[in-house]
Amino acid sequence: MGGPVRSVRIALPTLNDSMTDMTDPLDSTAVAAWLADNPNFFAEHAGLLGQVRLSSPLTGKAVSLQERQMEVMRDKYKALELRMAELIHLAQDNAAIANKFHAWTQGLLAARRDADRPSAVADGLRTGFAVPQVTLRLWDVDPIYSDAWFVEGVSDDARIFANSLLTPYCGSNHDFEAVRWLGDAAAVQSTVILPLRAGGVAFGLLIMGSPDPERFSAHMATDFLIHIGETASAALAALRA
Repeated sequence: MGGPVRSVRIALPTLNDSMTDMTDPLDSTAVAAWLADNPNFFAEHAGLLGQVRLSSPLTGKAVSLQERQMEVMRDKYKALELRMAELIHLAQDNAAIANKFHAWTQGLLAARRDADRPSAVADGLRTGFAVPQVTLRLWDVDPIYSDAWFVEGVSDDARIFANSLLTPYCGSNHDFEAVRWLGDAAAVQSTVILPLRAGGVAFGLLIMGSPDPERFSAHMATDFLIHIGETASAALAALRA
């Protein structure tokens, strides 16, 4: 009972320590992460939605969290509306091209004689697609067409060029031999050159030209041009030897 008394020391936080803890800045990333992990926070503290004030980038005035959320949603809806309008416009353009392509194909089927098909191909593209100048040239055709307009002036270089074209050429006119087959080649600023193939071998070229340098650009889509080349090839293959 009479043993020595031992003293006990308890470390208590000082005033300076408490002030340091209270003045440490909050990590905004941690706060955002905590709110994301606790989605019921604002449901439990609904009054904060009207009390928290944010600066609106539209008016520069302080608005509530609810009002700022509405502004964000309006911006998103506006962006979606613009995107939808772009898609609708693109769909309308593609539908118009598809209708023209259909009418052109009907014209090819309506050509009764094989000898009439080269003109049907060129004239149909000129009128149906409003292309200023269109022509074509064929080689290795049946001898009965040796004097036809569509076999004139084809050099060996033109044949080599046709076989080298794996995709349609769209862009500026660089004084191509094929472009010189057009009636007014000097006026052509942009052109499309399509190889006509049968069994993987080129037997002709289809050329379109325009005085507008932007009519046929290197950045334009070529899906319909490829279809035009394939359809023209099928229609003209009967003229081959």
